[in-house]
Amino acid sequence: MADDGGKRKPSLLTTRRDGPQAVIPTGDVVRQVWVLAWPAMTHMLLLTLVFLVNRAMVGRYAVTALAATQICTSIAWSIISVFGASSSGTLAVVARAVGAGDRALAAAAARASLVFAAGLGVVVAVVMLSAEGALLRLLFPRAGAEVLAQADGYLRIVLPVLPLAFMEAVAAAALQGAGDTRTPLLAAVLGNLVNVALSAWLIFGGLGVPALGLRGAAVGAAATMAIEGLLLTAALMARSSPLPLLTRGGDALGEGFRPALGRVLRVALPAFAERLTYQAGYVGFVAMIGLLGAAAMAANQALVSIEGICFFSADGFGVAAAALVAQKLGAGQLSEAARTGRTAAWMAVCLLSAFGVVFALVPRLLMVAFSSEPEIVALGARSLYVAALAQPFMAFAMVTSMALRGAGATRQVLVVTLLSSFAVRLAATWVFAIELDLGLVGVWMGSTADWVIRTALLAVIWARGRWREVSV
Repeated sequence: MADDGGKRKPSLLTTRRDGPQAVIPTGDVVRQVWVLAWPAMTHMLLLTLVFLVNRAMVGRYAVTALAATQICTSIAWSIISVFGASSSGTLAVVARAVGAGDRALAAAAARASLVFAAGLGVVVAVVMLSAEGALLRLLFPRAGAEVLAQADGYLRIVLPVLPLAFMEAVAAAALQGAGDTRTPLLAAVLGNLVNVALSAWLIFGGLGVPALGLRGAAVGAAATMAIEGLLLTAALMARSSPLPLLTRGGDALGEGFRPALGRVLRVALPAFAERLTYQAGYVGFVAMIGLLGAAAMAANQALVSIEGICFFSADGFGVAAAALVAQKLGAGQLSEAARTGRTAAWMAVCLLSAFGVVFALVPRLLMVAFSSEPEIVALGARSLYVAALAQPFMAFAMVTSMALRGAGATRQVLVVTLLSSFAVRLAATWVFAIELDLGLVGVWMGSTADWVIRTALLAVIWARGRWREVSV
């Protein structure tokens, strides 16, 4: 929702150290956050659903295909997640410009981001296509020749579509920064419908088409990425777009392609480093889980799936916080930016705390939905008590970190991620799970310790308020 930049005078004004500002009633702030948050939550869920649906279908096709899916979809999702971090810079610059009433600068940032995303996608796709065969053998030496061959076939269909996948990420961020979270949601809905229909047809065959197995799932995923990338790019270029991408007129700052891209990358590069740091730490985290045996690994997969709804909910509130905080900073409403970020964080805390209560009340019932093995259910149920305690901290940390990214303070978030991912999560997980022999419960104690420390650090950074002075 674009801020009015103070042009529409409300009935009540207050003078603070950052000057006269419109006081927005608390109910209106809650509404602003929710209007942006729920489509963003659903959008994230649908993006992940593409891989989950394909995994479920392939699991009914062949065991080797399912094993290959565990490998190739994880690689594809990690690549998109890491390199899609450039969208943080897009959202920050676009939303700040929209808040300042400078649509031309917002459009210049969106155009530059799209071109950069397309070029980056080409480079990453070429590099990965050249190296992924050797990379698969290096990372998964015991997977077996048939599994690796199927994973290779999947990636060779999906990787060429990376330019459009990266464009989808920045186009969605540009629209969200301009206050439109519904268009990315609609594109994701259409993409998922295409994925379900096309994947089901090609995986199992029919209508004269032979069963393609995992390659059919790859075609469905690639088609979905292409459709969403093209639709959102077209939405930005349409006459009804909130950003005039096709307008060549200059703006008050004289921003061209290079200056606009420079502003985006100044915010995006630390966000990219942060995402890479998180993924590296997560690899070590997963490796420790692997030391606990097959039952612990299976139970952990179920736990991650159960917690997924919490993660997507927090992410949706984070998108809303990032967009609104950046818009209000652009409009010079510094105190309102701080209040909006706090409101989004506490809304997420309340919702995820409620999920945590459910985890604690019916842990076995939740686990039974994913496994009928008594050992796996028991392992997961015990760990869900710990996961319940983690939810409010995860909510606050995720939303506050995204609000800081929206403000352009990506370097501070990078430092917090470095400390918490390595000094806290890995160390605490090793102590609890391995040294104290608490197993999977110890793993979740380690991740909870990470969220607690991350929350404390981010709360201090937010309270100090220097993020309001970051220039993007």
